[in-house]
Amino acid sequence: MIKIIFSSMIVVLAFFSVQACAAVHPELKSFPAAEQGMERFVVVLPDKTRAEEVDFKVELIPGKTMLTDGVNQMRHGSSIGARPLAGWGYTFYEVTGQDTTISTMMAAPEGSEKIKQFVSGTPLLIRYNSRLPIVVYAPEGYEIKYRIWTAGDARNADKN
Repeated sequence: MIKIIFSSMIVVLAFFSVQACAAVHPELKSFPAAEQGMERFVVVLPDKTRAEEVDFKVELIPGKTMLTDGVNQMRHGSSIGARPLAGWGYTFYEVTGQDTTISTMMAAPEGSEKIKQFVSGTPLLIRYNSRLPIVVYAPEGYEIKYRIWTAGDARNADKN
């Protein structure tokens, strides 16, 4: 009985979570739910005019939080690729690559503690578009982080 109640609560919470997420951006309903073994991440960008958006880019960073020695540089084997959303003309992004980690080989001090750290894969820089959500599908256990980049003033190059 408790399992049934608990399962019902999870279904209700998941329904309201999806509904709340869909209410954030009206175009989100065009994107399918994540397939089994995958998770859907959504980034809704602050509104900007089309003229303003030219000066911005979004960097999508796939990766995982894992225990590291805190000394070596680590990189995850994942990357993000753009895919067309059939029938809509929209783009979604998918994390691909190997679930492996590479690292430099410096010796960590004896007795040093492991630390939890976000280990990133290969990032992808995309144009800023506040009219559509950025939708990324990733295998379970992955995280998606993002940064918004801003262009500075244009400068004149020297003739040489």
